[in-house]
Amino acid sequence: MSCLDELTGKYVDIELSGHKYFSGPLLEDGPDILVIHQEQTDSVYYIPLVHVQRINPISDANEVASLPARDHPFRADNETTSFRKVLMHARGHFVEIYVSGKTTIHGYLTSVMNDYFVFHSPVYKTIFVNIEHLKWIMPYPDNVIPYALDAESVPHRTAPTSLPRTFKELCKRQTGNMVVFDMGDDPNKIGQLKGVDPDTNMAELYTANGAKQLLNLHHLKTVYLP
Repeated sequence: MSCLDELTGKYVDIELSGHKYFSGPLLEDGPDILVIHQEQTDSVYYIPLVHVQRINPISDANEVASLPARDHPFRADNETTSFRKVLMHARGHFVEIYVSGKTTIHGYLTSVMNDYFVFHSPVYKTIFVNIEHLKWIMPYPDNVIPYALDAESVPHRTAPTSLPRTFKELCKRQTGNMVVFDMGDDPNKIGQLKGVDPDTNMAELYTANGAKQLLNLHHLKTVYLP
């Protein structure tokens, strides 16, 4: 039994990297993921354990009776919930994800590769997300359509063909293209990608004024083509 098992069904406070906080009953803990019910919004959040800084049982947690078992959308029968299984179950569902910065991203996850996944957003279109930087994923009810759009105007949810297996290979394929890393929060991560050094994992990018930037792929969280 893990140290988290005794908290399942109890109320907890969770602090994530970047000073993000959740409070509510812990629905499940897997080997690398927590599932928490945020009662204020009646939403279920799947949080990779690697980004959890602190878990604090609410002071009277030991006195609170265990909550009734509650299903969550990405639970599979007779399976232990894990981060990768959650991503696989999330394909085709309308979800909220958070990677970094001030905003969440809303859309549809379509493909899960070795270390990144493909995400379709009505705002940003196709985004490639480095898996290790995903902080949470929250599914919306099946009857909710992004931004109250007509169903026909929602971005396509089918997986692109011929995807590279790794985030590095994906970035190498964008050589010569204009790219936006990390959702454009930093102007030094927007520009023309000249190449990726296979030995150092550094991406060579030229920004708006022609300045050369070398970016470490290990620290890049998302990429999309403007």
